[in-house]
Amino acid sequence: MKKLLLALVATAAFTGSASAADLAARPYTKAPVPMAPLYNWTGFYIFGGAGGGLWNADSNVVTNPGGLAITRDQRMGGSGWYGTVGAGYDWQFNTSWVVGIFGDGQFGSIRGSISDPAVAFEGQEKLRNSYAAGLRLGYLVAPNVLSYVNGGYSGSQWSGASFSTLAAAGGPVAFTTPSFNRNGWFIGGGVENNLNIFGISAPGWFMKTEYRAAFYGRVTLPETFTPAFGGGITGDSVTFKPWNQTISTSLVYRFNWGGPVVAKY
Repeated sequence: MKKLLLALVATAAFTGSASAADLAARPYTKAPVPMAPLYNWTGFYIFGGAGGGLWNADSNVVTNPGGLAITRDQRMGGSGWYGTVGAGYDWQFNTSWVVGIFGDGQFGSIRGSISDPAVAFEGQEKLRNSYAAGLRLGYLVAPNVLSYVNGGYSGSQWSGASFSTLAAAGGPVAFTTPSFNRNGWFIGGGVENNLNIFGISAPGWFMKTEYRAAFYGRVTLPETFTPAFGGGITGDSVTFKPWNQTISTSLVYRFNWGGPVVAKY
């Protein structure tokens, strides 16, 4: 009886060991990969920066008061630097698209020449300020990088010009033209990115670089003699049809940003 019991125990132990040896090893399973961070572009923002620009204008001379052209259009131009400030609001939709409204102003000194070739006189014209309000539409090429186009209304303020003879640069001013405002439209585009892309920990802070072209209607500027030349309106006026191009880099602060929101596994 004892021998039978020992034989049964030995057989059970042997069978259990063999069964354990035959079990397959537990397969290795990687931890789930977290989803990419999701950023929220919806909300208010403000910005300020600086840039450079140039203006061109088609200009000719017409008679007073009939407005008959004395000369053909000539291409005038100027260049300079400016500062810019503005604010806006964006809405992110469909995951990768952003649409927004904004307004901004540019102030500085973009200077160039304006002339009256009928009498060989020239003056200096300056774009003092411009301002814009419009829409922008962008696509997120990365969760924190926005590529966009924009367009809308643009206004501008220009200085008056003082004309002296081309034969004696810096000589006495013979006549002047008044300062004026021009309204028109603009189109442009740019790229805006979170500063974290450069390894800087700055939640809410962005940088954007933007190109813009603005177009304005023609204005007729009467020429007025200075007192040294007897005063009064001359027989001519200068027309001026400007457009300007600018490129700027701005620092942007987005109030709603506060860092990325990481999606759940």
